[in-house]
Amino acid sequence: MATTTENKQQLLDNYRMMVLIRHFEERAAQLYTQAHIGGYCHLNIGEEATVVGALSTLGPKDIVFTAYRDHGHALALGSDPGAVMAELCGKATGVSKGRGGSMHLFDLEHRLYGGYGIVGGHLPLAVGAALAIQYREEDGVVMCIFGEGATNIGAFHEAMNMAKVYHLPVLFFCANNQYAMGSMPEEDSAVPEMWMKACAYDMAAERIDGMDFFSVREATRRAVERMRETREPMFLEAFTYRFRGHSMADAGRYRSQDEVREWQRRDPIQLLGRRLEEDGILDTRTREDIEKAVDEEVERATRFALESPSPETDDLYQYVYTEEDE
Repeated sequence: MATTTENKQQLLDNYRMMVLIRHFEERAAQLYTQAHIGGYCHLNIGEEATVVGALSTLGPKDIVFTAYRDHGHALALGSDPGAVMAELCGKATGVSKGRGGSMHLFDLEHRLYGGYGIVGGHLPLAVGAALAIQYREEDGVVMCIFGEGATNIGAFHEAMNMAKVYHLPVLFFCANNQYAMGSMPEEDSAVPEMWMKACAYDMAAERIDGMDFFSVREATRRAVERMRETREPMFLEAFTYRFRGHSMADAGRYRSQDEVREWQRRDPIQLLGRRLEEDGILDTRTREDIEKAVDEEVERATRFALESPSPETDDLYQYVYTEEDE
């Protein structure tokens, strides 16, 4: 059984993190409509199992690169919710000092080496980080998270090829939510099953159920353990679904509401909750306590963000370059 006595608290913590991400994102959506968040804003709602299931397998020396749908990843890695919400609001107390906003979260302390707004642009950077790990003879691995739309650009193929040629410990983690903005893979990819693209680079690959926390966690754990031993790259495709539009600016008219409701029946938080209930780990009282605690945490984060100052204009050119002694 995956739910043994030894890991009951860990599983409750995983469940709580998924609930936190959901509530955080719902509040972010509200703040966006109230004009507290500017620019683009991409939410993790519906994809929480791919976030928590994957990142829960990493160790303290492992590094994460992700794309612009990055709020949940920052929270799951341990970033302070207040600092993340402040960044979304462009405040000086944000994780990127208010310079990055929603798409460019960065938290060196918690090994989040960035959310990136250019589709697939971070894949070569992840390979570079893995090359540095190899050069320094360290034992960490790099997890590079991206959507299926990124597999159609040159940087994806260059990164995959280099990772394999140089035997680099990169886990390419494709969160396939089935709509690259508004296009299905069958419409814009010659190979609609993303894991098969790894075959061109002689790279071990697997497709998993991205709505099932246990499926994501176990597959990712196997991949990470194998990479630590072999120092070879791997590819995982997590088949998932976003319940909201591509971004807050997307009305999602390219798909039917019946389709959305069908996928919502496999809500990853509800699936995990039912599994934990069946195994005697989660009960009604515990669920209510978690919901209440999460609501309070999101409220504190929101209050912190709204009350935080904006960056000073005199600081405009700070953080452009890294100091040599840092």
